[in-house]
Amino acid sequence: METLYRENVKIVSHYLYSMCKDEELTKDLTQETFLRAYESLERFDGSCKISTWLCQIAKHLLYQYWTKAGRQVPMETEELKQKASGLVKDNTEHVAITRIELIDCLKELQKLPDAMREVVYLRVMSDLSYREIGEIMGKSENWARVNFYRAKELLLKGCGRDE
Repeated sequence: METLYRENVKIVSHYLYSMCKDEELTKDLTQETFLRAYESLERFDGSCKISTWLCQIAKHLLYQYWTKAGRQVPMETEELKQKASGLVKDNTEHVAITRIELIDCLKELQKLPDAMREVVYLRVMSDLSYREIGEIMGKSENWARVNFYRAKELLLKGCGRDE
């Protein structure tokens, strides 16, 4: 277990921090992730890389934390809403339209396959490189790049922007 921890702690903590931007929460959830992994190691079936499995545990722990804290929307989405509403405060109609468009795009984002949605979050919200995303997801840099491009195309079509 110590080797597992040493080899994966950076990936898990970087992944968690990219999603929550809270150092203390990241430390706590990273430790909890490895505790949960230790408790359920016999259930790891090897169908993915161990780092991917650990990041999935970490993500579920973070979502549980947000739910218990009364948050229904992940931080990234909330920040997007705040940014969109802050773009043009003097034009109420424009703000309303922007918010409606944002909600539509967020709905489209939720329709994406899990892995594709995760790539978008990591790239856009966390500003990670394709190489870092590939490491976190247990895939190649090119896989991350292709999935981000495909997600972007799907989102542009779904949000009514055929650019």
